[in-house]
Amino acid sequence: MRELILAYQGEMALKGLNRATFESILVKTMRRRLKSLGDFKVYKAQSTMYAEPQDATAAAHMDEAFERVKKIFGIAAVSRAAVCDKTFDSISATAVEYLRGVLSGAATFKVSAKRSDKACPLNSMGMGRELGGVLLSAYPHLKVDVHHPDVNVTVEIRDFAAYVHGGKKPGAGGLPVSTSGKAALMLSGGIDSPVAAYMMAKRGLSLACVHFASPPYTSERARMKVLTLAKKLTPYTGNPHVHVVPYPAAQEHIPDNAPAALSPVPQPRRLMRITQ
Repeated sequence: MRELILAYQGEMALKGLNRATFESILVKTMRRRLKSLGDFKVYKAQSTMYAEPQDATAAAHMDEAFERVKKIFGIAAVSRAAVCDKTFDSISATAVEYLRGVLSGAATFKVSAKRSDKACPLNSMGMGRELGGVLLSAYPHLKVDVHHPDVNVTVEIRDFAAYVHGGKKPGAGGLPVSTSGKAALMLSGGIDSPVAAYMMAKRGLSLACVHFASPPYTSERARMKVLTLAKKLTPYTGNPHVHVVPYPAAQEHIPDNAPAALSPVPQPRRLMRITQ
């Protein structure tokens, strides 16, 4: 069964004449993040990004690929879907087989259909009604709950094919990294700076991280902790450059030479100037 990942845009849809630039960067980001998992064909159509495995290696890593796409800024929602012909028989057979795992363990469901290709004889309401009957016959233990279903069976009938999946999962949201320019981040071993890095990248900033190391006042473990934090940020921010700046000489110079009343002031300003 042919399977792919659908990634849906969020606020990028509001970008007007600049929208194509944002979409191009997002496609490149998806290709780069999935490259190590095999050969994925990544393309855009109808305001949606598609990631389709092209070899056995990529197909075997679909779980990991799905998790990586969920962490890419610029994607509001993501789903893992089966591809089939735009006929009711093909859609119903695909839904029964592809969603067997989730429907077998569920108690309630509903069917949501979206028909952007108006050539399909069944409209959205008709597709939902007829497919719901097929699924109730295939899984008699299920009940319909249109308000709070365990599984939202979704059918999207688009230009090229029909796509069947079990509903959308939340994406990272925001804007693609690098669409808002570059910024420097002072990265320490605390929680504030990694959170700031996440929020900055979510607004489309490409980051360069600066860490001020002060041996022997700080240990090697402190530096390694910062590098570990940068690595944990990588799935969201891409690969940030981490610049480790030795700082003990400046730390010792300021208290010895600055007036006592001003000694706390120059240090943060110096850190900012070095970062710039």
